[in-house]
Amino acid sequence: MFTGIVQDVGRVQRIEPRGEDLRLTIGSERLDFSSSRVGDSVAVAGVCLTAVAFEARVLSVDVSRETLARTTIGGWRPGTRVNLETALRAGDVLGGHLVAGHIDGVAHVVACTEDARSRRLRVRVPPSLMRYLASKGSVALEGVSLTINLVEAQQLEVNLVPYTLEVTTLGQLAVDDPLNLEVDLIARYVERLLQSRE
Repeated sequence: MFTGIVQDVGRVQRIEPRGEDLRLTIGSERLDFSSSRVGDSVAVAGVCLTAVAFEARVLSVDVSRETLARTTIGGWRPGTRVNLETALRAGDVLGGHLVAGHIDGVAHVVACTEDARSRRLRVRVPPSLMRYLASKGSVALEGVSLTINLVEAQQLEVNLVPYTLEVTTLGQLAVDDPLNLEVDLIARYVERLLQSRE
C-alpha cells in the first residue's frame, strides 16, 4: 500500500528481456535501498512491483506480461524517468490517499495549460473507468496522488502545484503522453459491494 506521495524520481538503467517478461533496474539519487529486503513492494510510476535485488541506490524488479499489458512500462527505455515510492509502513503519515499500485488503465495527456504558478493537466481516460471518477475525488497518475477538479466527456482535469511539478515526472508531460492511472480504491470496493446486493 502506498500514499501517492513521491519520494524520488529515479531513472531506468537497464531493461532485460526474460522470456516474454522483463527485469528492470532502476537507479535513485535520494532513496537508499540498503535496508530493504527482497520481496518488498515499491511503486514505480505508480505500478506496485516486487523487489528482486538491491544495491544502495539501485533497485531491480521483475515485470510480468500482465503488468506490461496494463501499464506504460512496455514503452520505457534506459533513461526513462520514473516516480518512486516505498511501501507505507504502520505509523507512517498518510499524506495523499490510499494507493494500491494496481493500475486500472492508461490515460493520455490532452492538454497542459498554465494557471498562475500551477498547471492544469487534462487527460483522456478509458471509458470503462469514468464511473469511478468524481470531482474533488482522488486519482493517482504515475503514482502521484491528485485531487480531481473536473470530470467530463471521458476526460478528467487535475491541478499540478509548483511542488508537484518540481519533485515528480508530471512537470515534463506533453500532449499525447501516456500515464498510468489508478482510480480511488474505495470507489472500486463500493461498486463491488453494490453489485453483491443486486
